Amino acid sequence: MRPLTDEETKTMFEKLSKYIGENIKLLVDRPDGVYCFRLHNDRVYYMSEKILKLATNVARDKLVSVGTCFGKFTKTGKFRLHITALDFLAPYAKFKVWVKPGTEQSFLYGNHVLKSGLGRITENTSQYQGVVVYSMADVPLGFGVAAKTTQECRRMDPMSIVVFHQADVGEFIRNEDTLT
Repeated sequence: MRPLTDEETKTMFEKLSKYIGENIKLLVDRPDGVYCFRLHNDRVYYMSEKILKLATNVARDKLVSVGTCFGKFTKTGKFRLHITALDFLAPYAKFKVWVKPGTEQSFLYGNHVLKSGLGRITENTSQYQGVVVYSMADVPLGFGVAAKTTQECRRMDPMSIVVFHQADVGEFIRNEDTLT
């Protein structure tokens, strides 16, 4: 396990800023202690420094996971967020989308959100902006990318895609063997 390089940190923070904006500093500067990001087997983990010190007692080849997995770096060097980061993204999300109860299951099976299933959307959401998807009961279901702006959503066809699916909590069941 090692600290992220400057390039890796920049790539990861650019991806996180699509979802939580300037609230990234709230992840690192927390009142309950010092938290950090570490890289292990191309995956980025978020943990307190207390946990980090305890993890140094375990050999790298024996260590499977420590802290919360925020995502992984692909072979091309891009950063891909994992659903395990949702608990940290949801409270700080700048742009949100709420889906109707009938659409929740469709989204949890990995489908995009259509205009007909859109309950609400945050004002001034721009196109290709990262959004956190909620149920109408304010339960975070996953995250995606806005396919259209808020203004375009108002005058769209009901079968048009509003949010491109990226990750959802249903992945815990569908991909339980590969999630760490």
